[in-house]
Order: sequence, then C-alpha cells, then structure tokens
Amino acid sequence: MDVILTMCSLVLLFIGSHVGLTLRPVRSRLAAALGEWGFLALYFAVAAASFTAATVYYADHRLDGPPGLALGDVAVLRPLLIFAAVAGVVAMAASFSSYPRSPYSLAGGSARREPRGFERVTRHPFFAGMALFATAHALLATHLIGTVLMLGLAALSIVGPWHQDRKLARLRGEGFTEYLRATSAVPFAAIAARRQVLAWRELPLGALAAGLAIAVGLRGVHEEIFAHRGAAVVAVTVGGAAVIALVSWLRTRRTAPPAGTPRGRVGSDITGSSARSSAARSSAAR
Repeated sequence: MDVILTMCSLVLLFIGSHVGLTLRPVRSRLAAALGEWGFLALYFAVAAASFTAATVYYADHRLDGPPGLALGDVAVLRPLLIFAAVAGVVAMAASFSSYPRSPYSLAGGSARREPRGFERVTRHPFFAGMALFATAHALLATHLIGTVLMLGLAALSIVGPWHQDRKLARLRGEGFTEYLRATSAVPFAAIAARRQVLAWRELPLGALAAGLAIAVGLRGVHEEIFAHRGAAVVAVTVGGAAVIALVSWLRTRRTAPPAGTPRGRVGSDITGSSARSSAARSSAAR
C-alpha cells in the first residue's frame, strides 16, 4: 500500500496547490508581491512541477500495487466507458475553439456574454471533458494506482471550475452572473432545462472531428502513452499550458492601451481600466 499512499499524496499535492494558490487571501498577497503575470508564472511553475511529479511516479509504478476495478472486463459496461472517454477527448478539443473569446480566457476574453457554439452544451468544455475522460479511466483501470490518479484529475475538473465561477462572479458582477445562469457546467443540463438550445450551425465541427481523431490516435498508442516515465504526457500537458499562457500574454501586450490613455477611452469591454488590469482580473480565477 506504500505505492497507493505515495500516489495519493502526490495527487493531493497537485490538487491542493492548484486550488490553494487561487484562494483569495493567498492569491492577493502573492499578486501584490509579484504582479499579476508574476503570480501566473509562479502558479504555472508549481502546477507543472506537481503534475510532473505525479505523472512520473505513476509511470514508474503503474503496474504495482493492488488491482483496480477493471470494469472494462464487464461486457455491458466496457462500450459505455469507452464512449465516455472518447466524448471527453472530443469535448476537450472543442474547448480550444471558443477559449480565446470566452470569459475564461487569460487575456480577458471579450465583452460577449451570450453563449454560442459548444458553450450552449457546457460552459466548461475542457473540464467537463476531463471529468468524463478521467472518471471513465478510473473505472477501467486494472490497477488501483491508476484509479487514484484518475479520480484526482476528475475531482480537480469538478472543484476547479466551481471555484473559478464563484471568483469570476464576484469580480465581474451581474454580467458574468447572467452568463452563468444561462449556461451549465454539466453537459446538456442547460439545454435540458430549456435555458439553451442546441444550435447545430454554431458547433465547431472541425474541432469536434479533430477530437475524435485524437481519441482514435490515443487508442492506437495506448500502451505507450506512459513510456519513458511519462515524458510524452508531461510534454504535451505542460507544453500546451505554456503555449496558451504565452499566447495570452502576447495578446494582452498587443491590446494594452498606450501609456497615458484616458480611462474612459480604453474600450467598451474594459471601461474604467486598462487592458492589462482587465486581464489581471480575469486571471484571478486561475
């Protein structure tokens, strides 16, 4: 059980640091000392280090310890769990089509609050997809260590967006609260409640198709994903997050108003503040 206890500790460290650094008292002090982008750099470094530690340990011990639930051996459940995992990958891929314009973008998003496209299905396509993917794999895992890792990712994918929504609602006020009321974190819940409709023409068909292709590709290399101590998983996850942060930082620099610009002339989506401080407020949810 030492393997399981160590895995639990690493997963809790990843989740705890991921959420703990964004708690208001902690974040406000660090941001005051480091600046907004300095805080984000620290946040990224801690998240990358804790994720890498958990991934490497799992890769080294993925065949050790007690058996998992292995529900893939149950004929009636296996196709359902595989479908959930594939749907999760597709949803995560769809998130990249709307993220640059969403209220959750590190660069501040746009003034738009009317949900469009996949936002009508879920306002958190990446996290909803990860929750589906991780939960399915937790039940499919043939070793308990895999169940622990995947349940940790699923828990973070549920708690993280909830925490993020609460913080952004406090920071942005009624406009963002209306966006929350009109959408749902749980896929299709807003549509079932008739707060949204499924607008087929708005769906990012290219991103959805790419997600399906990625799922098929991952299945083809499934046995090799954690080879070389999980180097590929770390590179794709940490590298992808770094690219998103870099692009957001560059966009913020491009859209920042010239020094001395009167506050009233900055723009309708960031009235009364600079573009840089608008990005800072958006990043408070991270």
